[in-house]
Amino acid sequence: MIPWKTAVPLSVLDAVGATTLVRLSRVVPPGCATVLAKLEWENPTGSMKDRMARAVIARAEDDGRLRPGNTVVEYTGGSTGASLALVCAAKGYRIRIVTSDAFSKEKLDQMAALGAELTLVPSEGGLTTKKLILDMIESARELSRAPGTYWTDQLHNQDSIVGYERLGDEIWDQTDGRVDAFVQSVGTAASIRGVATALKRRKAAVRVVAVEPAESAVLGGGPPGPHKIEGVGIGYTPPLWEPSLIDGVEPVPTAEAKEMARRLAREEGLFPGTSSGANVIAAIRVGLELGPDATVVTLMVDSGLKYLNTDVYRRS
Repeated sequence: MIPWKTAVPLSVLDAVGATTLVRLSRVVPPGCATVLAKLEWENPTGSMKDRMARAVIARAEDDGRLRPGNTVVEYTGGSTGASLALVCAAKGYRIRIVTSDAFSKEKLDQMAALGAELTLVPSEGGLTTKKLILDMIESARELSRAPGTYWTDQLHNQDSIVGYERLGDEIWDQTDGRVDAFVQSVGTAASIRGVATALKRRKAAVRVVAVEPAESAVLGGGPPGPHKIEGVGIGYTPPLWEPSLIDGVEPVPTAEAKEMARRLAREEGLFPGTSSGANVIAAIRVGLELGPDATVVTLMVDSGLKYLNTDVYRRS
C-alpha cells in the first residue's frame, strides 16, 4: 500500500466540508463582537451547496428514489445546479437544470461545464422575483414527468437539511463551543435550519438570525419584491422555513450587500458573492448588539469568481 493513499479523498465528494473559519478584522467596527466567517467557497464548486447536493443524492440512492441510469432534474439560480452537476458527474448521472438569465453568466457556464443540460426561463430585467421562481419550478415539474427521472426539488427536500447539520458541527468544533450567534441568508432555508439544529442541540441559547433582501423582506412580514441578491429571497416563505429555530430576521438592501462584498475583497482579502456581503452586514449588526465579549459566526456562502461579469465586481 502506498502510505499517502489513506490521507487523500477517495473521490471529489470526499473533499466536501471541513472548510476554514477566519476572523474578520478591518470591516468590523469597534465595540462589535468577534465575527468569524466560514469559507464555504473551499468546497469543490466554490459554494456551500456542495454539502446539500451530496446529501440529497446519497439519500435518494439509499432509498431507491434514484437508480443507475436515471436523470436528475432541478430548478436553481446556479450554485445548487453546479453542486448537483458535480455530484452527478462523479456518480455518472445525467442532469437537467432549469435556471434563468437572472443569474450570473459564470454560474450558467459552470453548470454546463460540469455536464448539466440547461433550460433557461426568462426573467423580468434580470431580477429575482416570486414569478420567476414559480415559473422555474413549473418548468422543472414538466421535465420531472419523464420516465426514469428524480426531481431533487430543493425547496421541499428535507434531505438537504441533514447535509448542513455537519456544517453546524464544524462551527461548534472550530470555536470550541464558544459561539453566541449564527447569521445566515435564506434561500431554501435548509442551511440555516440544518446549522441551527446542530448548534441549538448543544447550546440552546445560541442566537440564530436569518438574513433576507430588504426589497423582499417577507420573512419579517413585508411584501415581496424584485432584488438582485442571487440565491436568496424567493418572494415567499420557503417550505423548509422553521420559525421555532430563528431568533431574529435582518433585512439587507441589495446595494449594501454588494458594497460589503467589495469591501471584503479590498479590506479583508476575501472574495465573496453578494449574499455573503449581506451576511456580514447582518452579523455586524448582531455583533454590535451582543458586544465585544461575544462571538458571531456567519458564512462566505460562495466565491466572487461566480460574479465576475456582474455589477458586483465588473470594472466600469
